[in-house]
Amino acid sequence: MYRIRSYFHSIRGKLSLVAVICILIPAVLTMLIYNSLTREAVERQAKENATDSMQLVNGSINNLFQGMLNTANYLQANADMKASFIKMLNTDLDPYEKFTATSRIMQQLETLTYIGEKSYITIILTNGETFTNYSKDEMDPLTFQKESWFNSLKQLTGLQSYWVSTSPTIFPYDRISSPYQISVARTLRFDSTRIYGYVIVTMMENKFSKILGSLTGSQEVVLVDGEGKILSSPQLEQVNGKFEYSKQMAERDPRVASSIIKDEDKKLLLTTADLSFNDWHLVATEPYQDAIVNISSIFNRVFLFQIVSFIAFLVVLLLLMRQLTKPLIKLGKVASSVQRGNLEVRSSIRGADEIGRLGFLFDQMLDRIKEMITEVSLTQARKRKAELAMLQAQINPHFLFNVLNSIRMKVMRSGDQDSAKMIASLSKLLRMTISRDEDAIMLHEEIELLTHYVELMNLRQKEEARLLVDADVTSFDIRVPRFILQPLVENALIHGFNQSAGTIRITAERKDHFLELSVEDDGVGMDVEQLERLRARLTAAGSGTEERQETGRSTGPGMSGIGVANVAERMRIMFGDAFHITVESEQGTRIMMHIPIREEGRPHV
Repeated sequence: MYRIRSYFHSIRGKLSLVAVICILIPAVLTMLIYNSLTREAVERQAKENATDSMQLVNGSINNLFQGMLNTANYLQANADMKASFIKMLNTDLDPYEKFTATSRIMQQLETLTYIGEKSYITIILTNGETFTNYSKDEMDPLTFQKESWFNSLKQLTGLQSYWVSTSPTIFPYDRISSPYQISVARTLRFDSTRIYGYVIVTMMENKFSKILGSLTGSQEVVLVDGEGKILSSPQLEQVNGKFEYSKQMAERDPRVASSIIKDEDKKLLLTTADLSFNDWHLVATEPYQDAIVNISSIFNRVFLFQIVSFIAFLVVLLLLMRQLTKPLIKLGKVASSVQRGNLEVRSSIRGADEIGRLGFLFDQMLDRIKEMITEVSLTQARKRKAELAMLQAQINPHFLFNVLNSIRMKVMRSGDQDSAKMIASLSKLLRMTISRDEDAIMLHEEIELLTHYVELMNLRQKEEARLLVDADVTSFDIRVPRFILQPLVENALIHGFNQSAGTIRITAERKDHFLELSVEDDGVGMDVEQLERLRARLTAAGSGTEERQETGRSTGPGMSGIGVANVAERMRIMFGDAFHITVESEQGTRIMMHIPIREEGRPHV
């Protein structure tokens, strides 16, 4: 909570808050207006989509009914069929003429059977003669005369049709697949009054329900009559039942094909289409939320895009503001570091604006302070150095090692294992530095020396560096010049990490008569100019006066006082042109040495 308050009390926090408010309020108002305007558009589009879907179903259903009517019209108006029917009414007709007339009628019925959807055609003449396109053994055509609606046919005139609503299927072979049937009936007349027969065209209800169920999604379409009775439905149990929303359908505006009704706590989209042949209707119902789901998803994607765009622009704005205020934050951190006594830090802030000028003057002030402190310290340093040299010359190295060992044992007995370990590392490091006279040591001794050096250096740093060794076992017994790794590790600690945490990896691998030895860190690395300058000095095997500038910065204090260029010069003196050293620096720095192995792993030194 304290950090949050501190952030908003800063210039960056105040600017960020103002930016968020200036963007957030217009964005929220825009989204609210957009939501209000799109709600009506969504509803209108949902109704249009439902009407379009209904038109497709209506066209298919009308085609079935039109096919039934076309069959009835053909049988009623065709002169050849009419002549054949009249012949069959003649009781004096000889058998041959009767056979000929019957054949002509059956041939026409067979032709009609193979045109369009399958339907059952029944022709009943007033003299009891019947003609069908199905087997009379399957069903007696005169069964239709027993139906309650059959006598109503006598009231038809001209081309009027009587539509028989859904009734149980009377054709045995179709009852399993379609328990219900729908029929249309016409009269056959000599003139406008005298009836000589009847035409009945029957089609199975499942042909209609299959079309009604062809719509995808949650839209349900049924065929209902003028009284609200369901004539056909994809759900068989609904057939001949009462349509649930008959009352709402009657109350709606007849001029509107699609409307929204309420069913308890939910909204439904009700869409109707009238059939042109009778008072039957196609009615579609769909939950309103399902009807608008696809349309809403489009608007939701647009809304989501607006949200994402707003967040993206806000993030970009905050990043730009962060970038603009970054020099101020950095200058504040540098001032805090100087307050704690660190005079080495610099802001490096440059620019043509006021902040850049302030950073430049601040750095100049620190440089001047450092020069003044250096001038005061030089005289005292010379005195202390002379006195220290005299004292060091008088100290017996073995006495020093014994004293350090005694101190280590005493500290260890007191329970301070870390301090004892540090004293042991210092003792071993001094012993390797002072007491040994040979110029070459085993690689594992060089790595052990390096381990003690890193442990001691970690005492000086704010954060510890980690040393990883990935060495081939066969390379441990190879003799190498002393202190060839320490300067490289020192360079990584001081320049690569700058007292921050990091990892240094030592890799050693024996390849034929050469030792591949590399030191790699994950520090800040070098820019192109610094890298090229260091490579040039390594190629020239620079003199000792150049070693302090090898990375473009002055080296920090170290135990050896030698640098990368010094190591390269030593190795080239020992091995000549057979020795190679390369430097790579992108994210971190990697120094690879190609060292010849002489006399069974002992280099000539």
